[in-house]
Amino acid sequence: MNLQERINLLSRLGEYMLSEAEPWHEAKEKAARESSWFIPEFIELAVKNIAELFLEKGALYTWVNHYKLETAHPRPKVVGIVMAGNIPLVGFHDMLCVFITGHIAHIKASSKDEVLIKHIVSVLASWDDEVNELISFSVMLKGCDAYIATGSNNTAGYFEYYFGKYPNIIRTNRTSVAILSGNETTGELDKLADDVYQYFGLGCRNVTKLYVPAGYDFVPLLSAFKKYNYLADHHKYKNNYDYNLSIHLLNKKYYMSNESLLVVEDAPFFSPISQLNYEFYTDLDKLTASLKEKEELQCIAGHGFTAFGQVQTPSLFDYADGVDTVRFLTNL
Repeated sequence: MNLQERINLLSRLGEYMLSEAEPWHEAKEKAARESSWFIPEFIELAVKNIAELFLEKGALYTWVNHYKLETAHPRPKVVGIVMAGNIPLVGFHDMLCVFITGHIAHIKASSKDEVLIKHIVSVLASWDDEVNELISFSVMLKGCDAYIATGSNNTAGYFEYYFGKYPNIIRTNRTSVAILSGNETTGELDKLADDVYQYFGLGCRNVTKLYVPAGYDFVPLLSAFKKYNYLADHHKYKNNYDYNLSIHLLNKKYYMSNESLLVVEDAPFFSPISQLNYEFYTDLDKLTASLKEKEELQCIAGHGFTAFGQVQTPSLFDYADGVDTVRFLTNL
């Protein structure tokens, strides 16, 4: 399968993912049933972003032309991919990178997110049998030439132990933050709510901490965030909210809430589900310089950074952890 054929397949896949095809509808329904966190709204969001930002033919051409990819890879390698399962289709971009560069993908899908990715591959294979030779799934990854593994800080040690002697990309916990000036419009705060709440805050691109100027007025922010108050009806999310609220009450810790989110002054970048941390700053330049050095951060949202409402819409060039996956694969 040459590069043009791969691009044509991917473009066709993008159209399929935006369609009302019955098998695709059934796959999305099944994915929602098997993971309580994958509500239809967030499945559709992930699907739309992939189809429009990753699989649009013009975007694909711009992407492959940047790397001057060969029409056919002369010596394809077998690349093992360990996928995460925190948000729908979170491992798609890794599979896409391996496929577009002409390598062979052996995938260990997360048990939390295997329905959609396996359905997508089966659809591609129904259009071209050669896909079965290029993409496969396994519960164990052995005998690969290279590995791309995404997990937590805890699993990274295991990945390093098993895959360390091979070319690899090993990803750990990441999150995102936002810097507010206090001059944000209602529209910008509305979009910031998307950055915080989408996927229940489980993605590495979700904003889990705010930096605000001294004397910041939280009332407009809490008001804008009320558009996601319906998530408090989700049983798992509500359980997290109630648990974290009880901890703060027991510890007599100051908090703010709009009934679906706890806003707490706390130092960590990572916050529990249903909680948003914040910290005051006085020197913006000093803050910016310090945050740019933090490896734990995937994105920074704010004026002069990633625009509010855009952190969950990465382009093909926005690689996880800032590691150029295509460059890694072309250098194998």
